Amino acid sequence: MRIGLTGGASTPDKIIEQARRAEADGFTSLWYASVVTGDPLVAMALAGRETTRIELGTAVLQTYPCHPLLQANRAASVAAAMGRPGFTLGIGPSHEALIRDVYRMSYDHPGRSTEEYLTILTSLLRGHDVDFKGEDWSTRSAGRMVPLSHPVPVLLAAMAPRLLRVAGEHADGTVLWMAPARAIETHVAPRVRAAATAAGRPAPRVVAGLPVALHDDLTEARAAAAAHAATYGGMPNYQRILAIGGANDPADAAIVGTETSVRHQLQSLLDAGATDIWAAVFGIGDTPAARAASARRTVALLRELLDPTDPNPHATTSELAKQRSTR
Repeated sequence: MRIGLTGGASTPDKIIEQARRAEADGFTSLWYASVVTGDPLVAMALAGRETTRIELGTAVLQTYPCHPLLQANRAASVAAAMGRPGFTLGIGPSHEALIRDVYRMSYDHPGRSTEEYLTILTSLLRGHDVDFKGEDWSTRSAGRMVPLSHPVPVLLAAMAPRLLRVAGEHADGTVLWMAPARAIETHVAPRVRAAATAAGRPAPRVVAGLPVALHDDLTEARAAAAAHAATYGGMPNYQRILAIGGANDPADAAIVGTETSVRHQLQSLLDAGATDIWAAVFGIGDTPAARAASARRTVALLRELLDPTDPNPHATTSELAKQRSTR
């Protein structure tokens, strides 16, 4: 399995140490929220210089507060600072409660805004000058884009049909949060793959992110998952994808249980169409020591499930298919 973990810590030094440890353990990737150290990009660039192969991705940076030309140049700066391939830019329109109520910006047309944003951003990151005038985003880049020293793939946080189409047409795939296996199989994977095929794009990545914890008492595990992921239950976007996946709430979607059960649930994500798993490990227990021990147990299982023969953690899904066919 291609398995990544949630990235982030309280200081850049701790983020670097986490990345070194995750790479040494064989994990494919680390995924950083936009709030990590206030802005994760500087810490990610530092971690990228201190590692050699692990993918470092944002999951996700919001589109609205940052113009796509500036976003593309920020991404180019991280790639140059890392000095190697492996930075992936995950972006998304975020949620109305944040964009409208916190940033005080309009959230009237998130689908249109994101499509225009991706049109500009991905063209810039593929080395093209862009002269585009849209309803929400416009630019005349005219040489203002820094050349990329290494490719920067783009993943879109997409759950609605329009954004899944946009992810297939313009991005390199989608990075998901709170999408159960049934939602991936019936809703996400068919739409994003069909859009990529129609646009003549390579097969897209589908990164499936969910809370993960090993625990023998399922009732206690679900209760801990409910506390860990309580924030997401009240957000309309997550409510919709959970319902499509047959889950009542975030705790119902979390991957919890014994070693055998968690193995089966993780495999079901891949069988449903995910290409990568983003395991948001959380601990279960009444004390910090108990929760830390619980998390170590979960990480130990995840290490066992990693694919030790994967020669290229940054391969596209098309390249991965070719690798498998030659083994």
